[in-house]
Amino acid sequence: MTDFKKSVVYQIYPKSFYDSNGDGLGDLKGVTEKLPYLQRLGVDVLWLTPFYVSPQRDNGYDVADYCQIDPRFGSMEDFQGLVAKAKEMGMEVMLDMVFNHSSDAHPWFQKALGGDPCYQDFYIFKKGSKEKPPTNWLSKFGGSAWAYVEALGAYYLHLFDVSQPDLNWDNPRLRNAIYQVVNFWIDQGVRGFRLDVVNLISKPQEFLDDPEEDGRRFYTDGPQIHTFLKELNRETFGKHPNMITVGEMSSTTIDNCIKYSNPDEKELSMVFNFHHLKVDYRDGDKWSLMDFDFLALKNILNDWQVGMEQGNGWNAVFWCNHDQPRVVSRFGNDRQYHRESAKMLATAIHLLRGTPYIYQGEELGMTNPYFSRLEEYNDVESINHYHILRKQGKGEKEVMEILQRKSRDNSRTPMHWNDGPNGGFTEGIPWLAVAKNYREINAKKALEDADSVFYHYQKLISLRRELEIIAYGGYRPILANHPEIYAYIRAYQGNLLLVINNFYDKAPRISLPQAIKLNNYHTQVLISNYPASPDLQRKITLRPYESIAYYLEKKR
Repeated sequence: MTDFKKSVVYQIYPKSFYDSNGDGLGDLKGVTEKLPYLQRLGVDVLWLTPFYVSPQRDNGYDVADYCQIDPRFGSMEDFQGLVAKAKEMGMEVMLDMVFNHSSDAHPWFQKALGGDPCYQDFYIFKKGSKEKPPTNWLSKFGGSAWAYVEALGAYYLHLFDVSQPDLNWDNPRLRNAIYQVVNFWIDQGVRGFRLDVVNLISKPQEFLDDPEEDGRRFYTDGPQIHTFLKELNRETFGKHPNMITVGEMSSTTIDNCIKYSNPDEKELSMVFNFHHLKVDYRDGDKWSLMDFDFLALKNILNDWQVGMEQGNGWNAVFWCNHDQPRVVSRFGNDRQYHRESAKMLATAIHLLRGTPYIYQGEELGMTNPYFSRLEEYNDVESINHYHILRKQGKGEKEVMEILQRKSRDNSRTPMHWNDGPNGGFTEGIPWLAVAKNYREINAKKALEDADSVFYHYQKLISLRRELEIIAYGGYRPILANHPEIYAYIRAYQGNLLLVINNFYDKAPRISLPQAIKLNNYHTQVLISNYPASPDLQRKITLRPYESIAYYLEKKR
């Protein structure tokens, strides 16, 4: 496998990627059928979100069997064929492992409910009265984080949906069972793992009320988290060279993420953090309306880039995934400057220090679908919060606008393959409606247009392989206080990469810092989102949503 610092990962949400049999759901054979498209894009690793047996209360993140494929997605033979074909075409497969919690339909939990003390210790049960939960912690999906089981006279912890009981990582038998799962998939040819909310797996020894009624301070980056990850590494993927691992880290810190991803620690290859995707939360509340805070976005990106480099940690860099709105609708302009802002956002993230992740359709500039009726939504979190917001007194129009901007279904609508019915995703009835703009934004149209967003992503991917400065260069922010421009320098072996991104529809004139000695370099435009960009000068006037990356090669 290519060095993960030179790799690009493509995230596939199988349910929405491509339906090969007309039942309205994407499937594994559908992914295999579209491998030539992914090879053409140039990505190295395919991250597949869960396709295991599941009641689908949380779109597969409620796993009922970690080693069995849900028949709605296909068979083990289909999966093995996908892995083999991907390898043949120069790509590897990364799987999503959900080990903070299981489904309440998992045999482990069913045995726990049946009174088996061995399996009760696989979960976090606390005795108590029906009137008073063990703590006042809140679930991330709304309501109490505790559910009462009458027959047991006890509560179980669920940081997410009530159907997702948290696993007890303090139990070595549970940990060994998890290691068997990881090794099973390694034996199937998997060469990468994404670990869902993995920094939440270590819970405190004592469960206390939280004055802020949240609880996350007690379990985020918990007391044994680094011990657990080192053991997981040692017992599973650490035994295999060229394995890529990435941890999804909720509400984490730079210091912890350095430990998670510094190779000397032998935990993970890299980490996701989400601080930069909370800059449009009002007072930390996702379910609110607020324009994104651009200066906060820049500051967070700069802090994480500099901090992780100083500690020899490694970031997974990204805008989109299955839990986030489409970035061109969120931080770009998906109407007047759709193409320009989609390309600008791609340049801004792909030239950072870190491994870039592309979420399916991002390379086409897919947008939020702007559903207008609650019935069009499927996501349990969105539906729960619709009712919570209405009970809080918010009007129907305001709540629907919040969902249009914040729902996880914004990214889960089916992939647009062509301008035919359902965007070419299925010949049946899609499980979730296709965005209405699929005739204008789709893969067929993008592949026929040399100036499309697709080819911009393709070029960024190829540049990462060609230029070591992109994979290995240091990072330095510039123009940090500019109200419209996000700019930075990458430096490696005497050469520089200057990246300038205009996040607005204005045309600012900027002056480069005097510390950049232009006369010492041969300069060229490496990539731009406009047909022609100016040669590098001390002062540059940018067009709306323009991005330019200049390569400065040291004169010898």
